[in-house]
Amino acid sequence: MCGSTHRTKPLPMPESSIRNVAIVAHVDHGKTTLVDALFRYAGTFRQGQEVAERVMDSNAQERERGITILAKNTAISLEGHRVNIVDTPGHADFGGQVERTLSMADAVLLLVDSFEGPMPQTRFVLKKAFEHGLKALVMVNKIDRPDARADEVLNEVFDLFVDLGATDQQLDFPVIYGSGRDGWASHDPTSTGGDLAPLAKLLLDHVPFAEADQGAPLQFQAATLDHDDYLGRIAVGRVHRGILRAGARVWVTHPDRAKPVAVTVKNLFRYEGLKRTPVEQVVAGDVAVVAGIEEIGIGDTLCPVEQADPLPAIAIDEPTISMVFQVNNSPLAGLDGDFVTSRHVLARLDRALTRDVALRVKSTDSADSFEVCGRGVMHLSVLIEEMRREGFEFAVGKPRVILKEVDGRRCEPYERATVEVPSDSAGRVIEYLGRRRGELLDMGHAGNLAKVQFKIPARGLIGARTALLTLSQGEAVLSHVFDSWGPDGGPIPRRTNGVLISDRAGEVVAYGLDGLQDRGQFFVAPGEPVYEGMIVGQNNKDTDLEVNVCRAKKLTNMRASGRDDNVKIAPPIRMSLEEMLEYVEDDEVVEVTPGSLRLRKIVLNANDRKKDKKRAATTV
Repeated sequence: MCGSTHRTKPLPMPESSIRNVAIVAHVDHGKTTLVDALFRYAGTFRQGQEVAERVMDSNAQERERGITILAKNTAISLEGHRVNIVDTPGHADFGGQVERTLSMADAVLLLVDSFEGPMPQTRFVLKKAFEHGLKALVMVNKIDRPDARADEVLNEVFDLFVDLGATDQQLDFPVIYGSGRDGWASHDPTSTGGDLAPLAKLLLDHVPFAEADQGAPLQFQAATLDHDDYLGRIAVGRVHRGILRAGARVWVTHPDRAKPVAVTVKNLFRYEGLKRTPVEQVVAGDVAVVAGIEEIGIGDTLCPVEQADPLPAIAIDEPTISMVFQVNNSPLAGLDGDFVTSRHVLARLDRALTRDVALRVKSTDSADSFEVCGRGVMHLSVLIEEMRREGFEFAVGKPRVILKEVDGRRCEPYERATVEVPSDSAGRVIEYLGRRRGELLDMGHAGNLAKVQFKIPARGLIGARTALLTLSQGEAVLSHVFDSWGPDGGPIPRRTNGVLISDRAGEVVAYGLDGLQDRGQFFVAPGEPVYEGMIVGQNNKDTDLEVNVCRAKKLTNMRASGRDDNVKIAPPIRMSLEEMLEYVEDDEVVEVTPGSLRLRKIVLNANDRKKDKKRAATTV
């Protein structure tokens, strides 16, 4: 427990000493846990207050997955100074959040695990910070790990700074060591305790003051959007110039829109710890929360009505992956979903666009399907999971990479992938990624772990995570981040196994599964409903096979029908949503409902599938 938790009230926050810092790191390097410790040190929580761990991870999926998905703002008082903190996502698939929120910061605190060192997402977020011209502070976290290698990690961080083209000023970065979980920091890597006072001093000494002209005309740019049932649309952003006042009449402007829109600032807040506190004004350099302006969008600027002067639009990297969302037309459609029509699905996707500028939605040849583009499979799977929890029902096709024309050549996205794997499995991992057109960049060892880095086409990573876990007995950790656009890498091996397809509708029967166990592994259990064309398992061979999993024991003069206690069936394979998205092939979709996830063929009837296959072969 920190010594400073005896404070019961935050210190006053004078507006003349505002600091804005973003905390950036790779997934699971301890960002959100460190913010918890800063809250306790600053006295944000009252004494005895019960607070959940990772309090900033308020989204249900964030708590379940253990990662930050949505960038969030908070503010604390350190030695009488107001410090606005942005907790950014560490996964590259949510890079759109990072790019927007860095516009609110003047410096970044880079957290690096004391054993793992810089990872692909570390590279990604740091690159974005340098592009914004931000100063970087470094904290080597989890220094109390028994396998910590602080000196080596610090050298790797310095090499990364050089590789990213950091300036001489950025290369002269301050370093601190500590444990966010236990709430202490020190300039000595051999230290084992204390409090966060050294980190607080580091932030106050090296994060520059938020210098801005309060007397100039107003400029407030919205960086993130939220929604409240009572307040309406909520925009969070930085006041870059002037003073934003509640009740003021302002223009909503954007450099790409010719005509501004006149609105009134109905509700104005700023962050005090975890709460939004109503205020009459927010001065330049501070982070403001504006509620009730339905016309405002991400990147829009609020200006005085007498002077429309929008800030440059927020630049966002282009999507690299697309999926087709379509109306669910399976025989089990509509049984547990509240929103099932194309109108419902499109309205929900349009709503997602307002909050996530990294998304794109395009129409297709069919009125019942839409092409949704994002930054990766996880980016889109989070959206899919949100929709199913809200009662939506639909089907999703195989993820596909987005091609781009570069200098007259058709190019595809390449990723920089890092795999941490036990040394005795490294050879199998290298061979597998090599077959998927990966180019080995580097390989290092730390203890019994090998870290291999590849440059690989994005489509080569679709389905790779599950395969790598199989090759390493479940111990491989795959991380990847967009690297560049490059020429076609050539053909990539498809799924090596075919699937088992139900040839009729009904309920799965244990007797039927028992007779088919030598054919492959099943995805369904006895009693589950199936239909013709539904994928019920994986074939041991490389071809698809229609099977009858509804076959029951018949009553004869030799035996009785009904339960058979001697049937022993292997438990079904249960795949997550992301595993299903990576598993499906071009002629398959994932059926998504609030209660179930199923795999199925696009064409359900076996004869129709054969005709389509024959027609395709004839066309070729």
